[in-house]
Amino acid sequence: MDFIKDVTDFIFISSKPRISDVIFLPGGSDPALPEKGAELYKAGYAPLLVASGKYGKELGHFKRPTRKIEIYGGEHETEADFYRVVLRMNGVPEDAVVCEREAEFTYQNALFSKNLLEERGIKVRCAILVCKAFHARRAYTYYQNVFPDADISVVAVPGRDITREGWYRTDVGRRRVAGELKRMGEQLEYLAKEKEKLKI
Repeated sequence: MDFIKDVTDFIFISSKPRISDVIFLPGGSDPALPEKGAELYKAGYAPLLVASGKYGKELGHFKRPTRKIEIYGGEHETEADFYRVVLRMNGVPEDAVVCEREAEFTYQNALFSKNLLEERGIKVRCAILVCKAFHARRAYTYYQNVFPDADISVVAVPGRDITREGWYRTDVGRRRVAGELKRMGEQLEYLAKEKEKLKI
């Protein structure tokens, strides 16, 4: 049995996007996610994007974009505001973007996005989740837990040059993937309790 293949297949999930109600963009500082979201929007996959994220609570403020600062600037109040700028500069109209500005970690991205959409009377039956490739399993798990009745497809973008094919060949790739596995294990009990609380 090839444990590298098993880990790769578990962590690096992706699927073809389907026509959906919404495109979810969990918070971060890499413009690759909103750029992909804009691409999907302009291709007609969904009429609405939800940009979610405040900033990491351990940092206390939005860190500068990890790439393309010269294009998108370095000063933004929240991750959601940064995403909105990237989306606008990539051709997405303001009224197609909903910003959730309070989430500080991925599970909150999902939960607070759901609350925001429910306040607007929007029911999600089908969605696209855009996330970093090495974060795909955990992000999908959270969003599927919060939106149990939704059909969610995962569109993964490379993050930190960590790819499905070569993550185990670099120190940063091994650390990131090991970190994802560790978090999945640590948060399993919490997720199971949340699932029971939501009576899913």
